[in-house]
Amino acid sequence: MAMPASEIERLIKDALPGCEVTITDLAGDGDHYAAHVVAPQFAGKMRVAQHKMVYEALGGRMGGELHALQLTTAVPN
Repeated sequence: MAMPASEIERLIKDALPGCEVTITDLAGDGDHYAAHVVAPQFAGKMRVAQHKMVYEALGGRMGGELHALQLTTAVPN
């Protein structure tokens, strides 16, 4: 079962208020996405910790509803 991009965006924005999220459906199949997340909560955190925050926001959907996610994170300028 595919997960809509809007749901991925909502989950991340709910967990990281004030963040900017850009979702791209890489294969057009609703199963392979890229997400770019810019969040002030990432300040001072290593990249691994930033990615962990995003995966936690997705609430265990990786590997189930959400098959693949290419993730990039950044701190706002």
